[in-house]
Amino acid sequence: MGNDKKMSTPPRLERRKYRRFNLRYPVHGTFCFRNTLSEFDAISRNVSIGGLLMETASEISPHSLVKFTITLQGGMVVRPMCLTGEGEAVRLEPTVAGTCFAVAVACKQPIANMEDCVSSVAI
Repeated sequence: MGNDKKMSTPPRLERRKYRRFNLRYPVHGTFCFRNTLSEFDAISRNVSIGGLLMETASEISPHSLVKFTITLQGGMVVRPMCLTGEGEAVRLEPTVAGTCFAVAVACKQPIANMEDCVSSVAI
């Protein structure tokens, strides 16, 4: 009598250091590559305390130093709040539509709440 049960591998569990949150908010920042400093605007796709994935028209090369501010406003956010971070671009890939790039940034330090966000955000 043969064993008809198929051997299957368990689903691959994605191991991440920090929990990610699907947040779509405006991101503004700068990146430095080969001693050239450039600004960018983006929209976050997901954010964790250790980094973010964002969509931008700017081609931010891997290994570029990136500094950014995410502005949380609208919806359930009563008062605008800004999160700031700094890190290295670790991945760049074109989006499915091909109109912009998905850029992953790994932060050196945890993303932090900016103390005085209201003065830097147009309400």
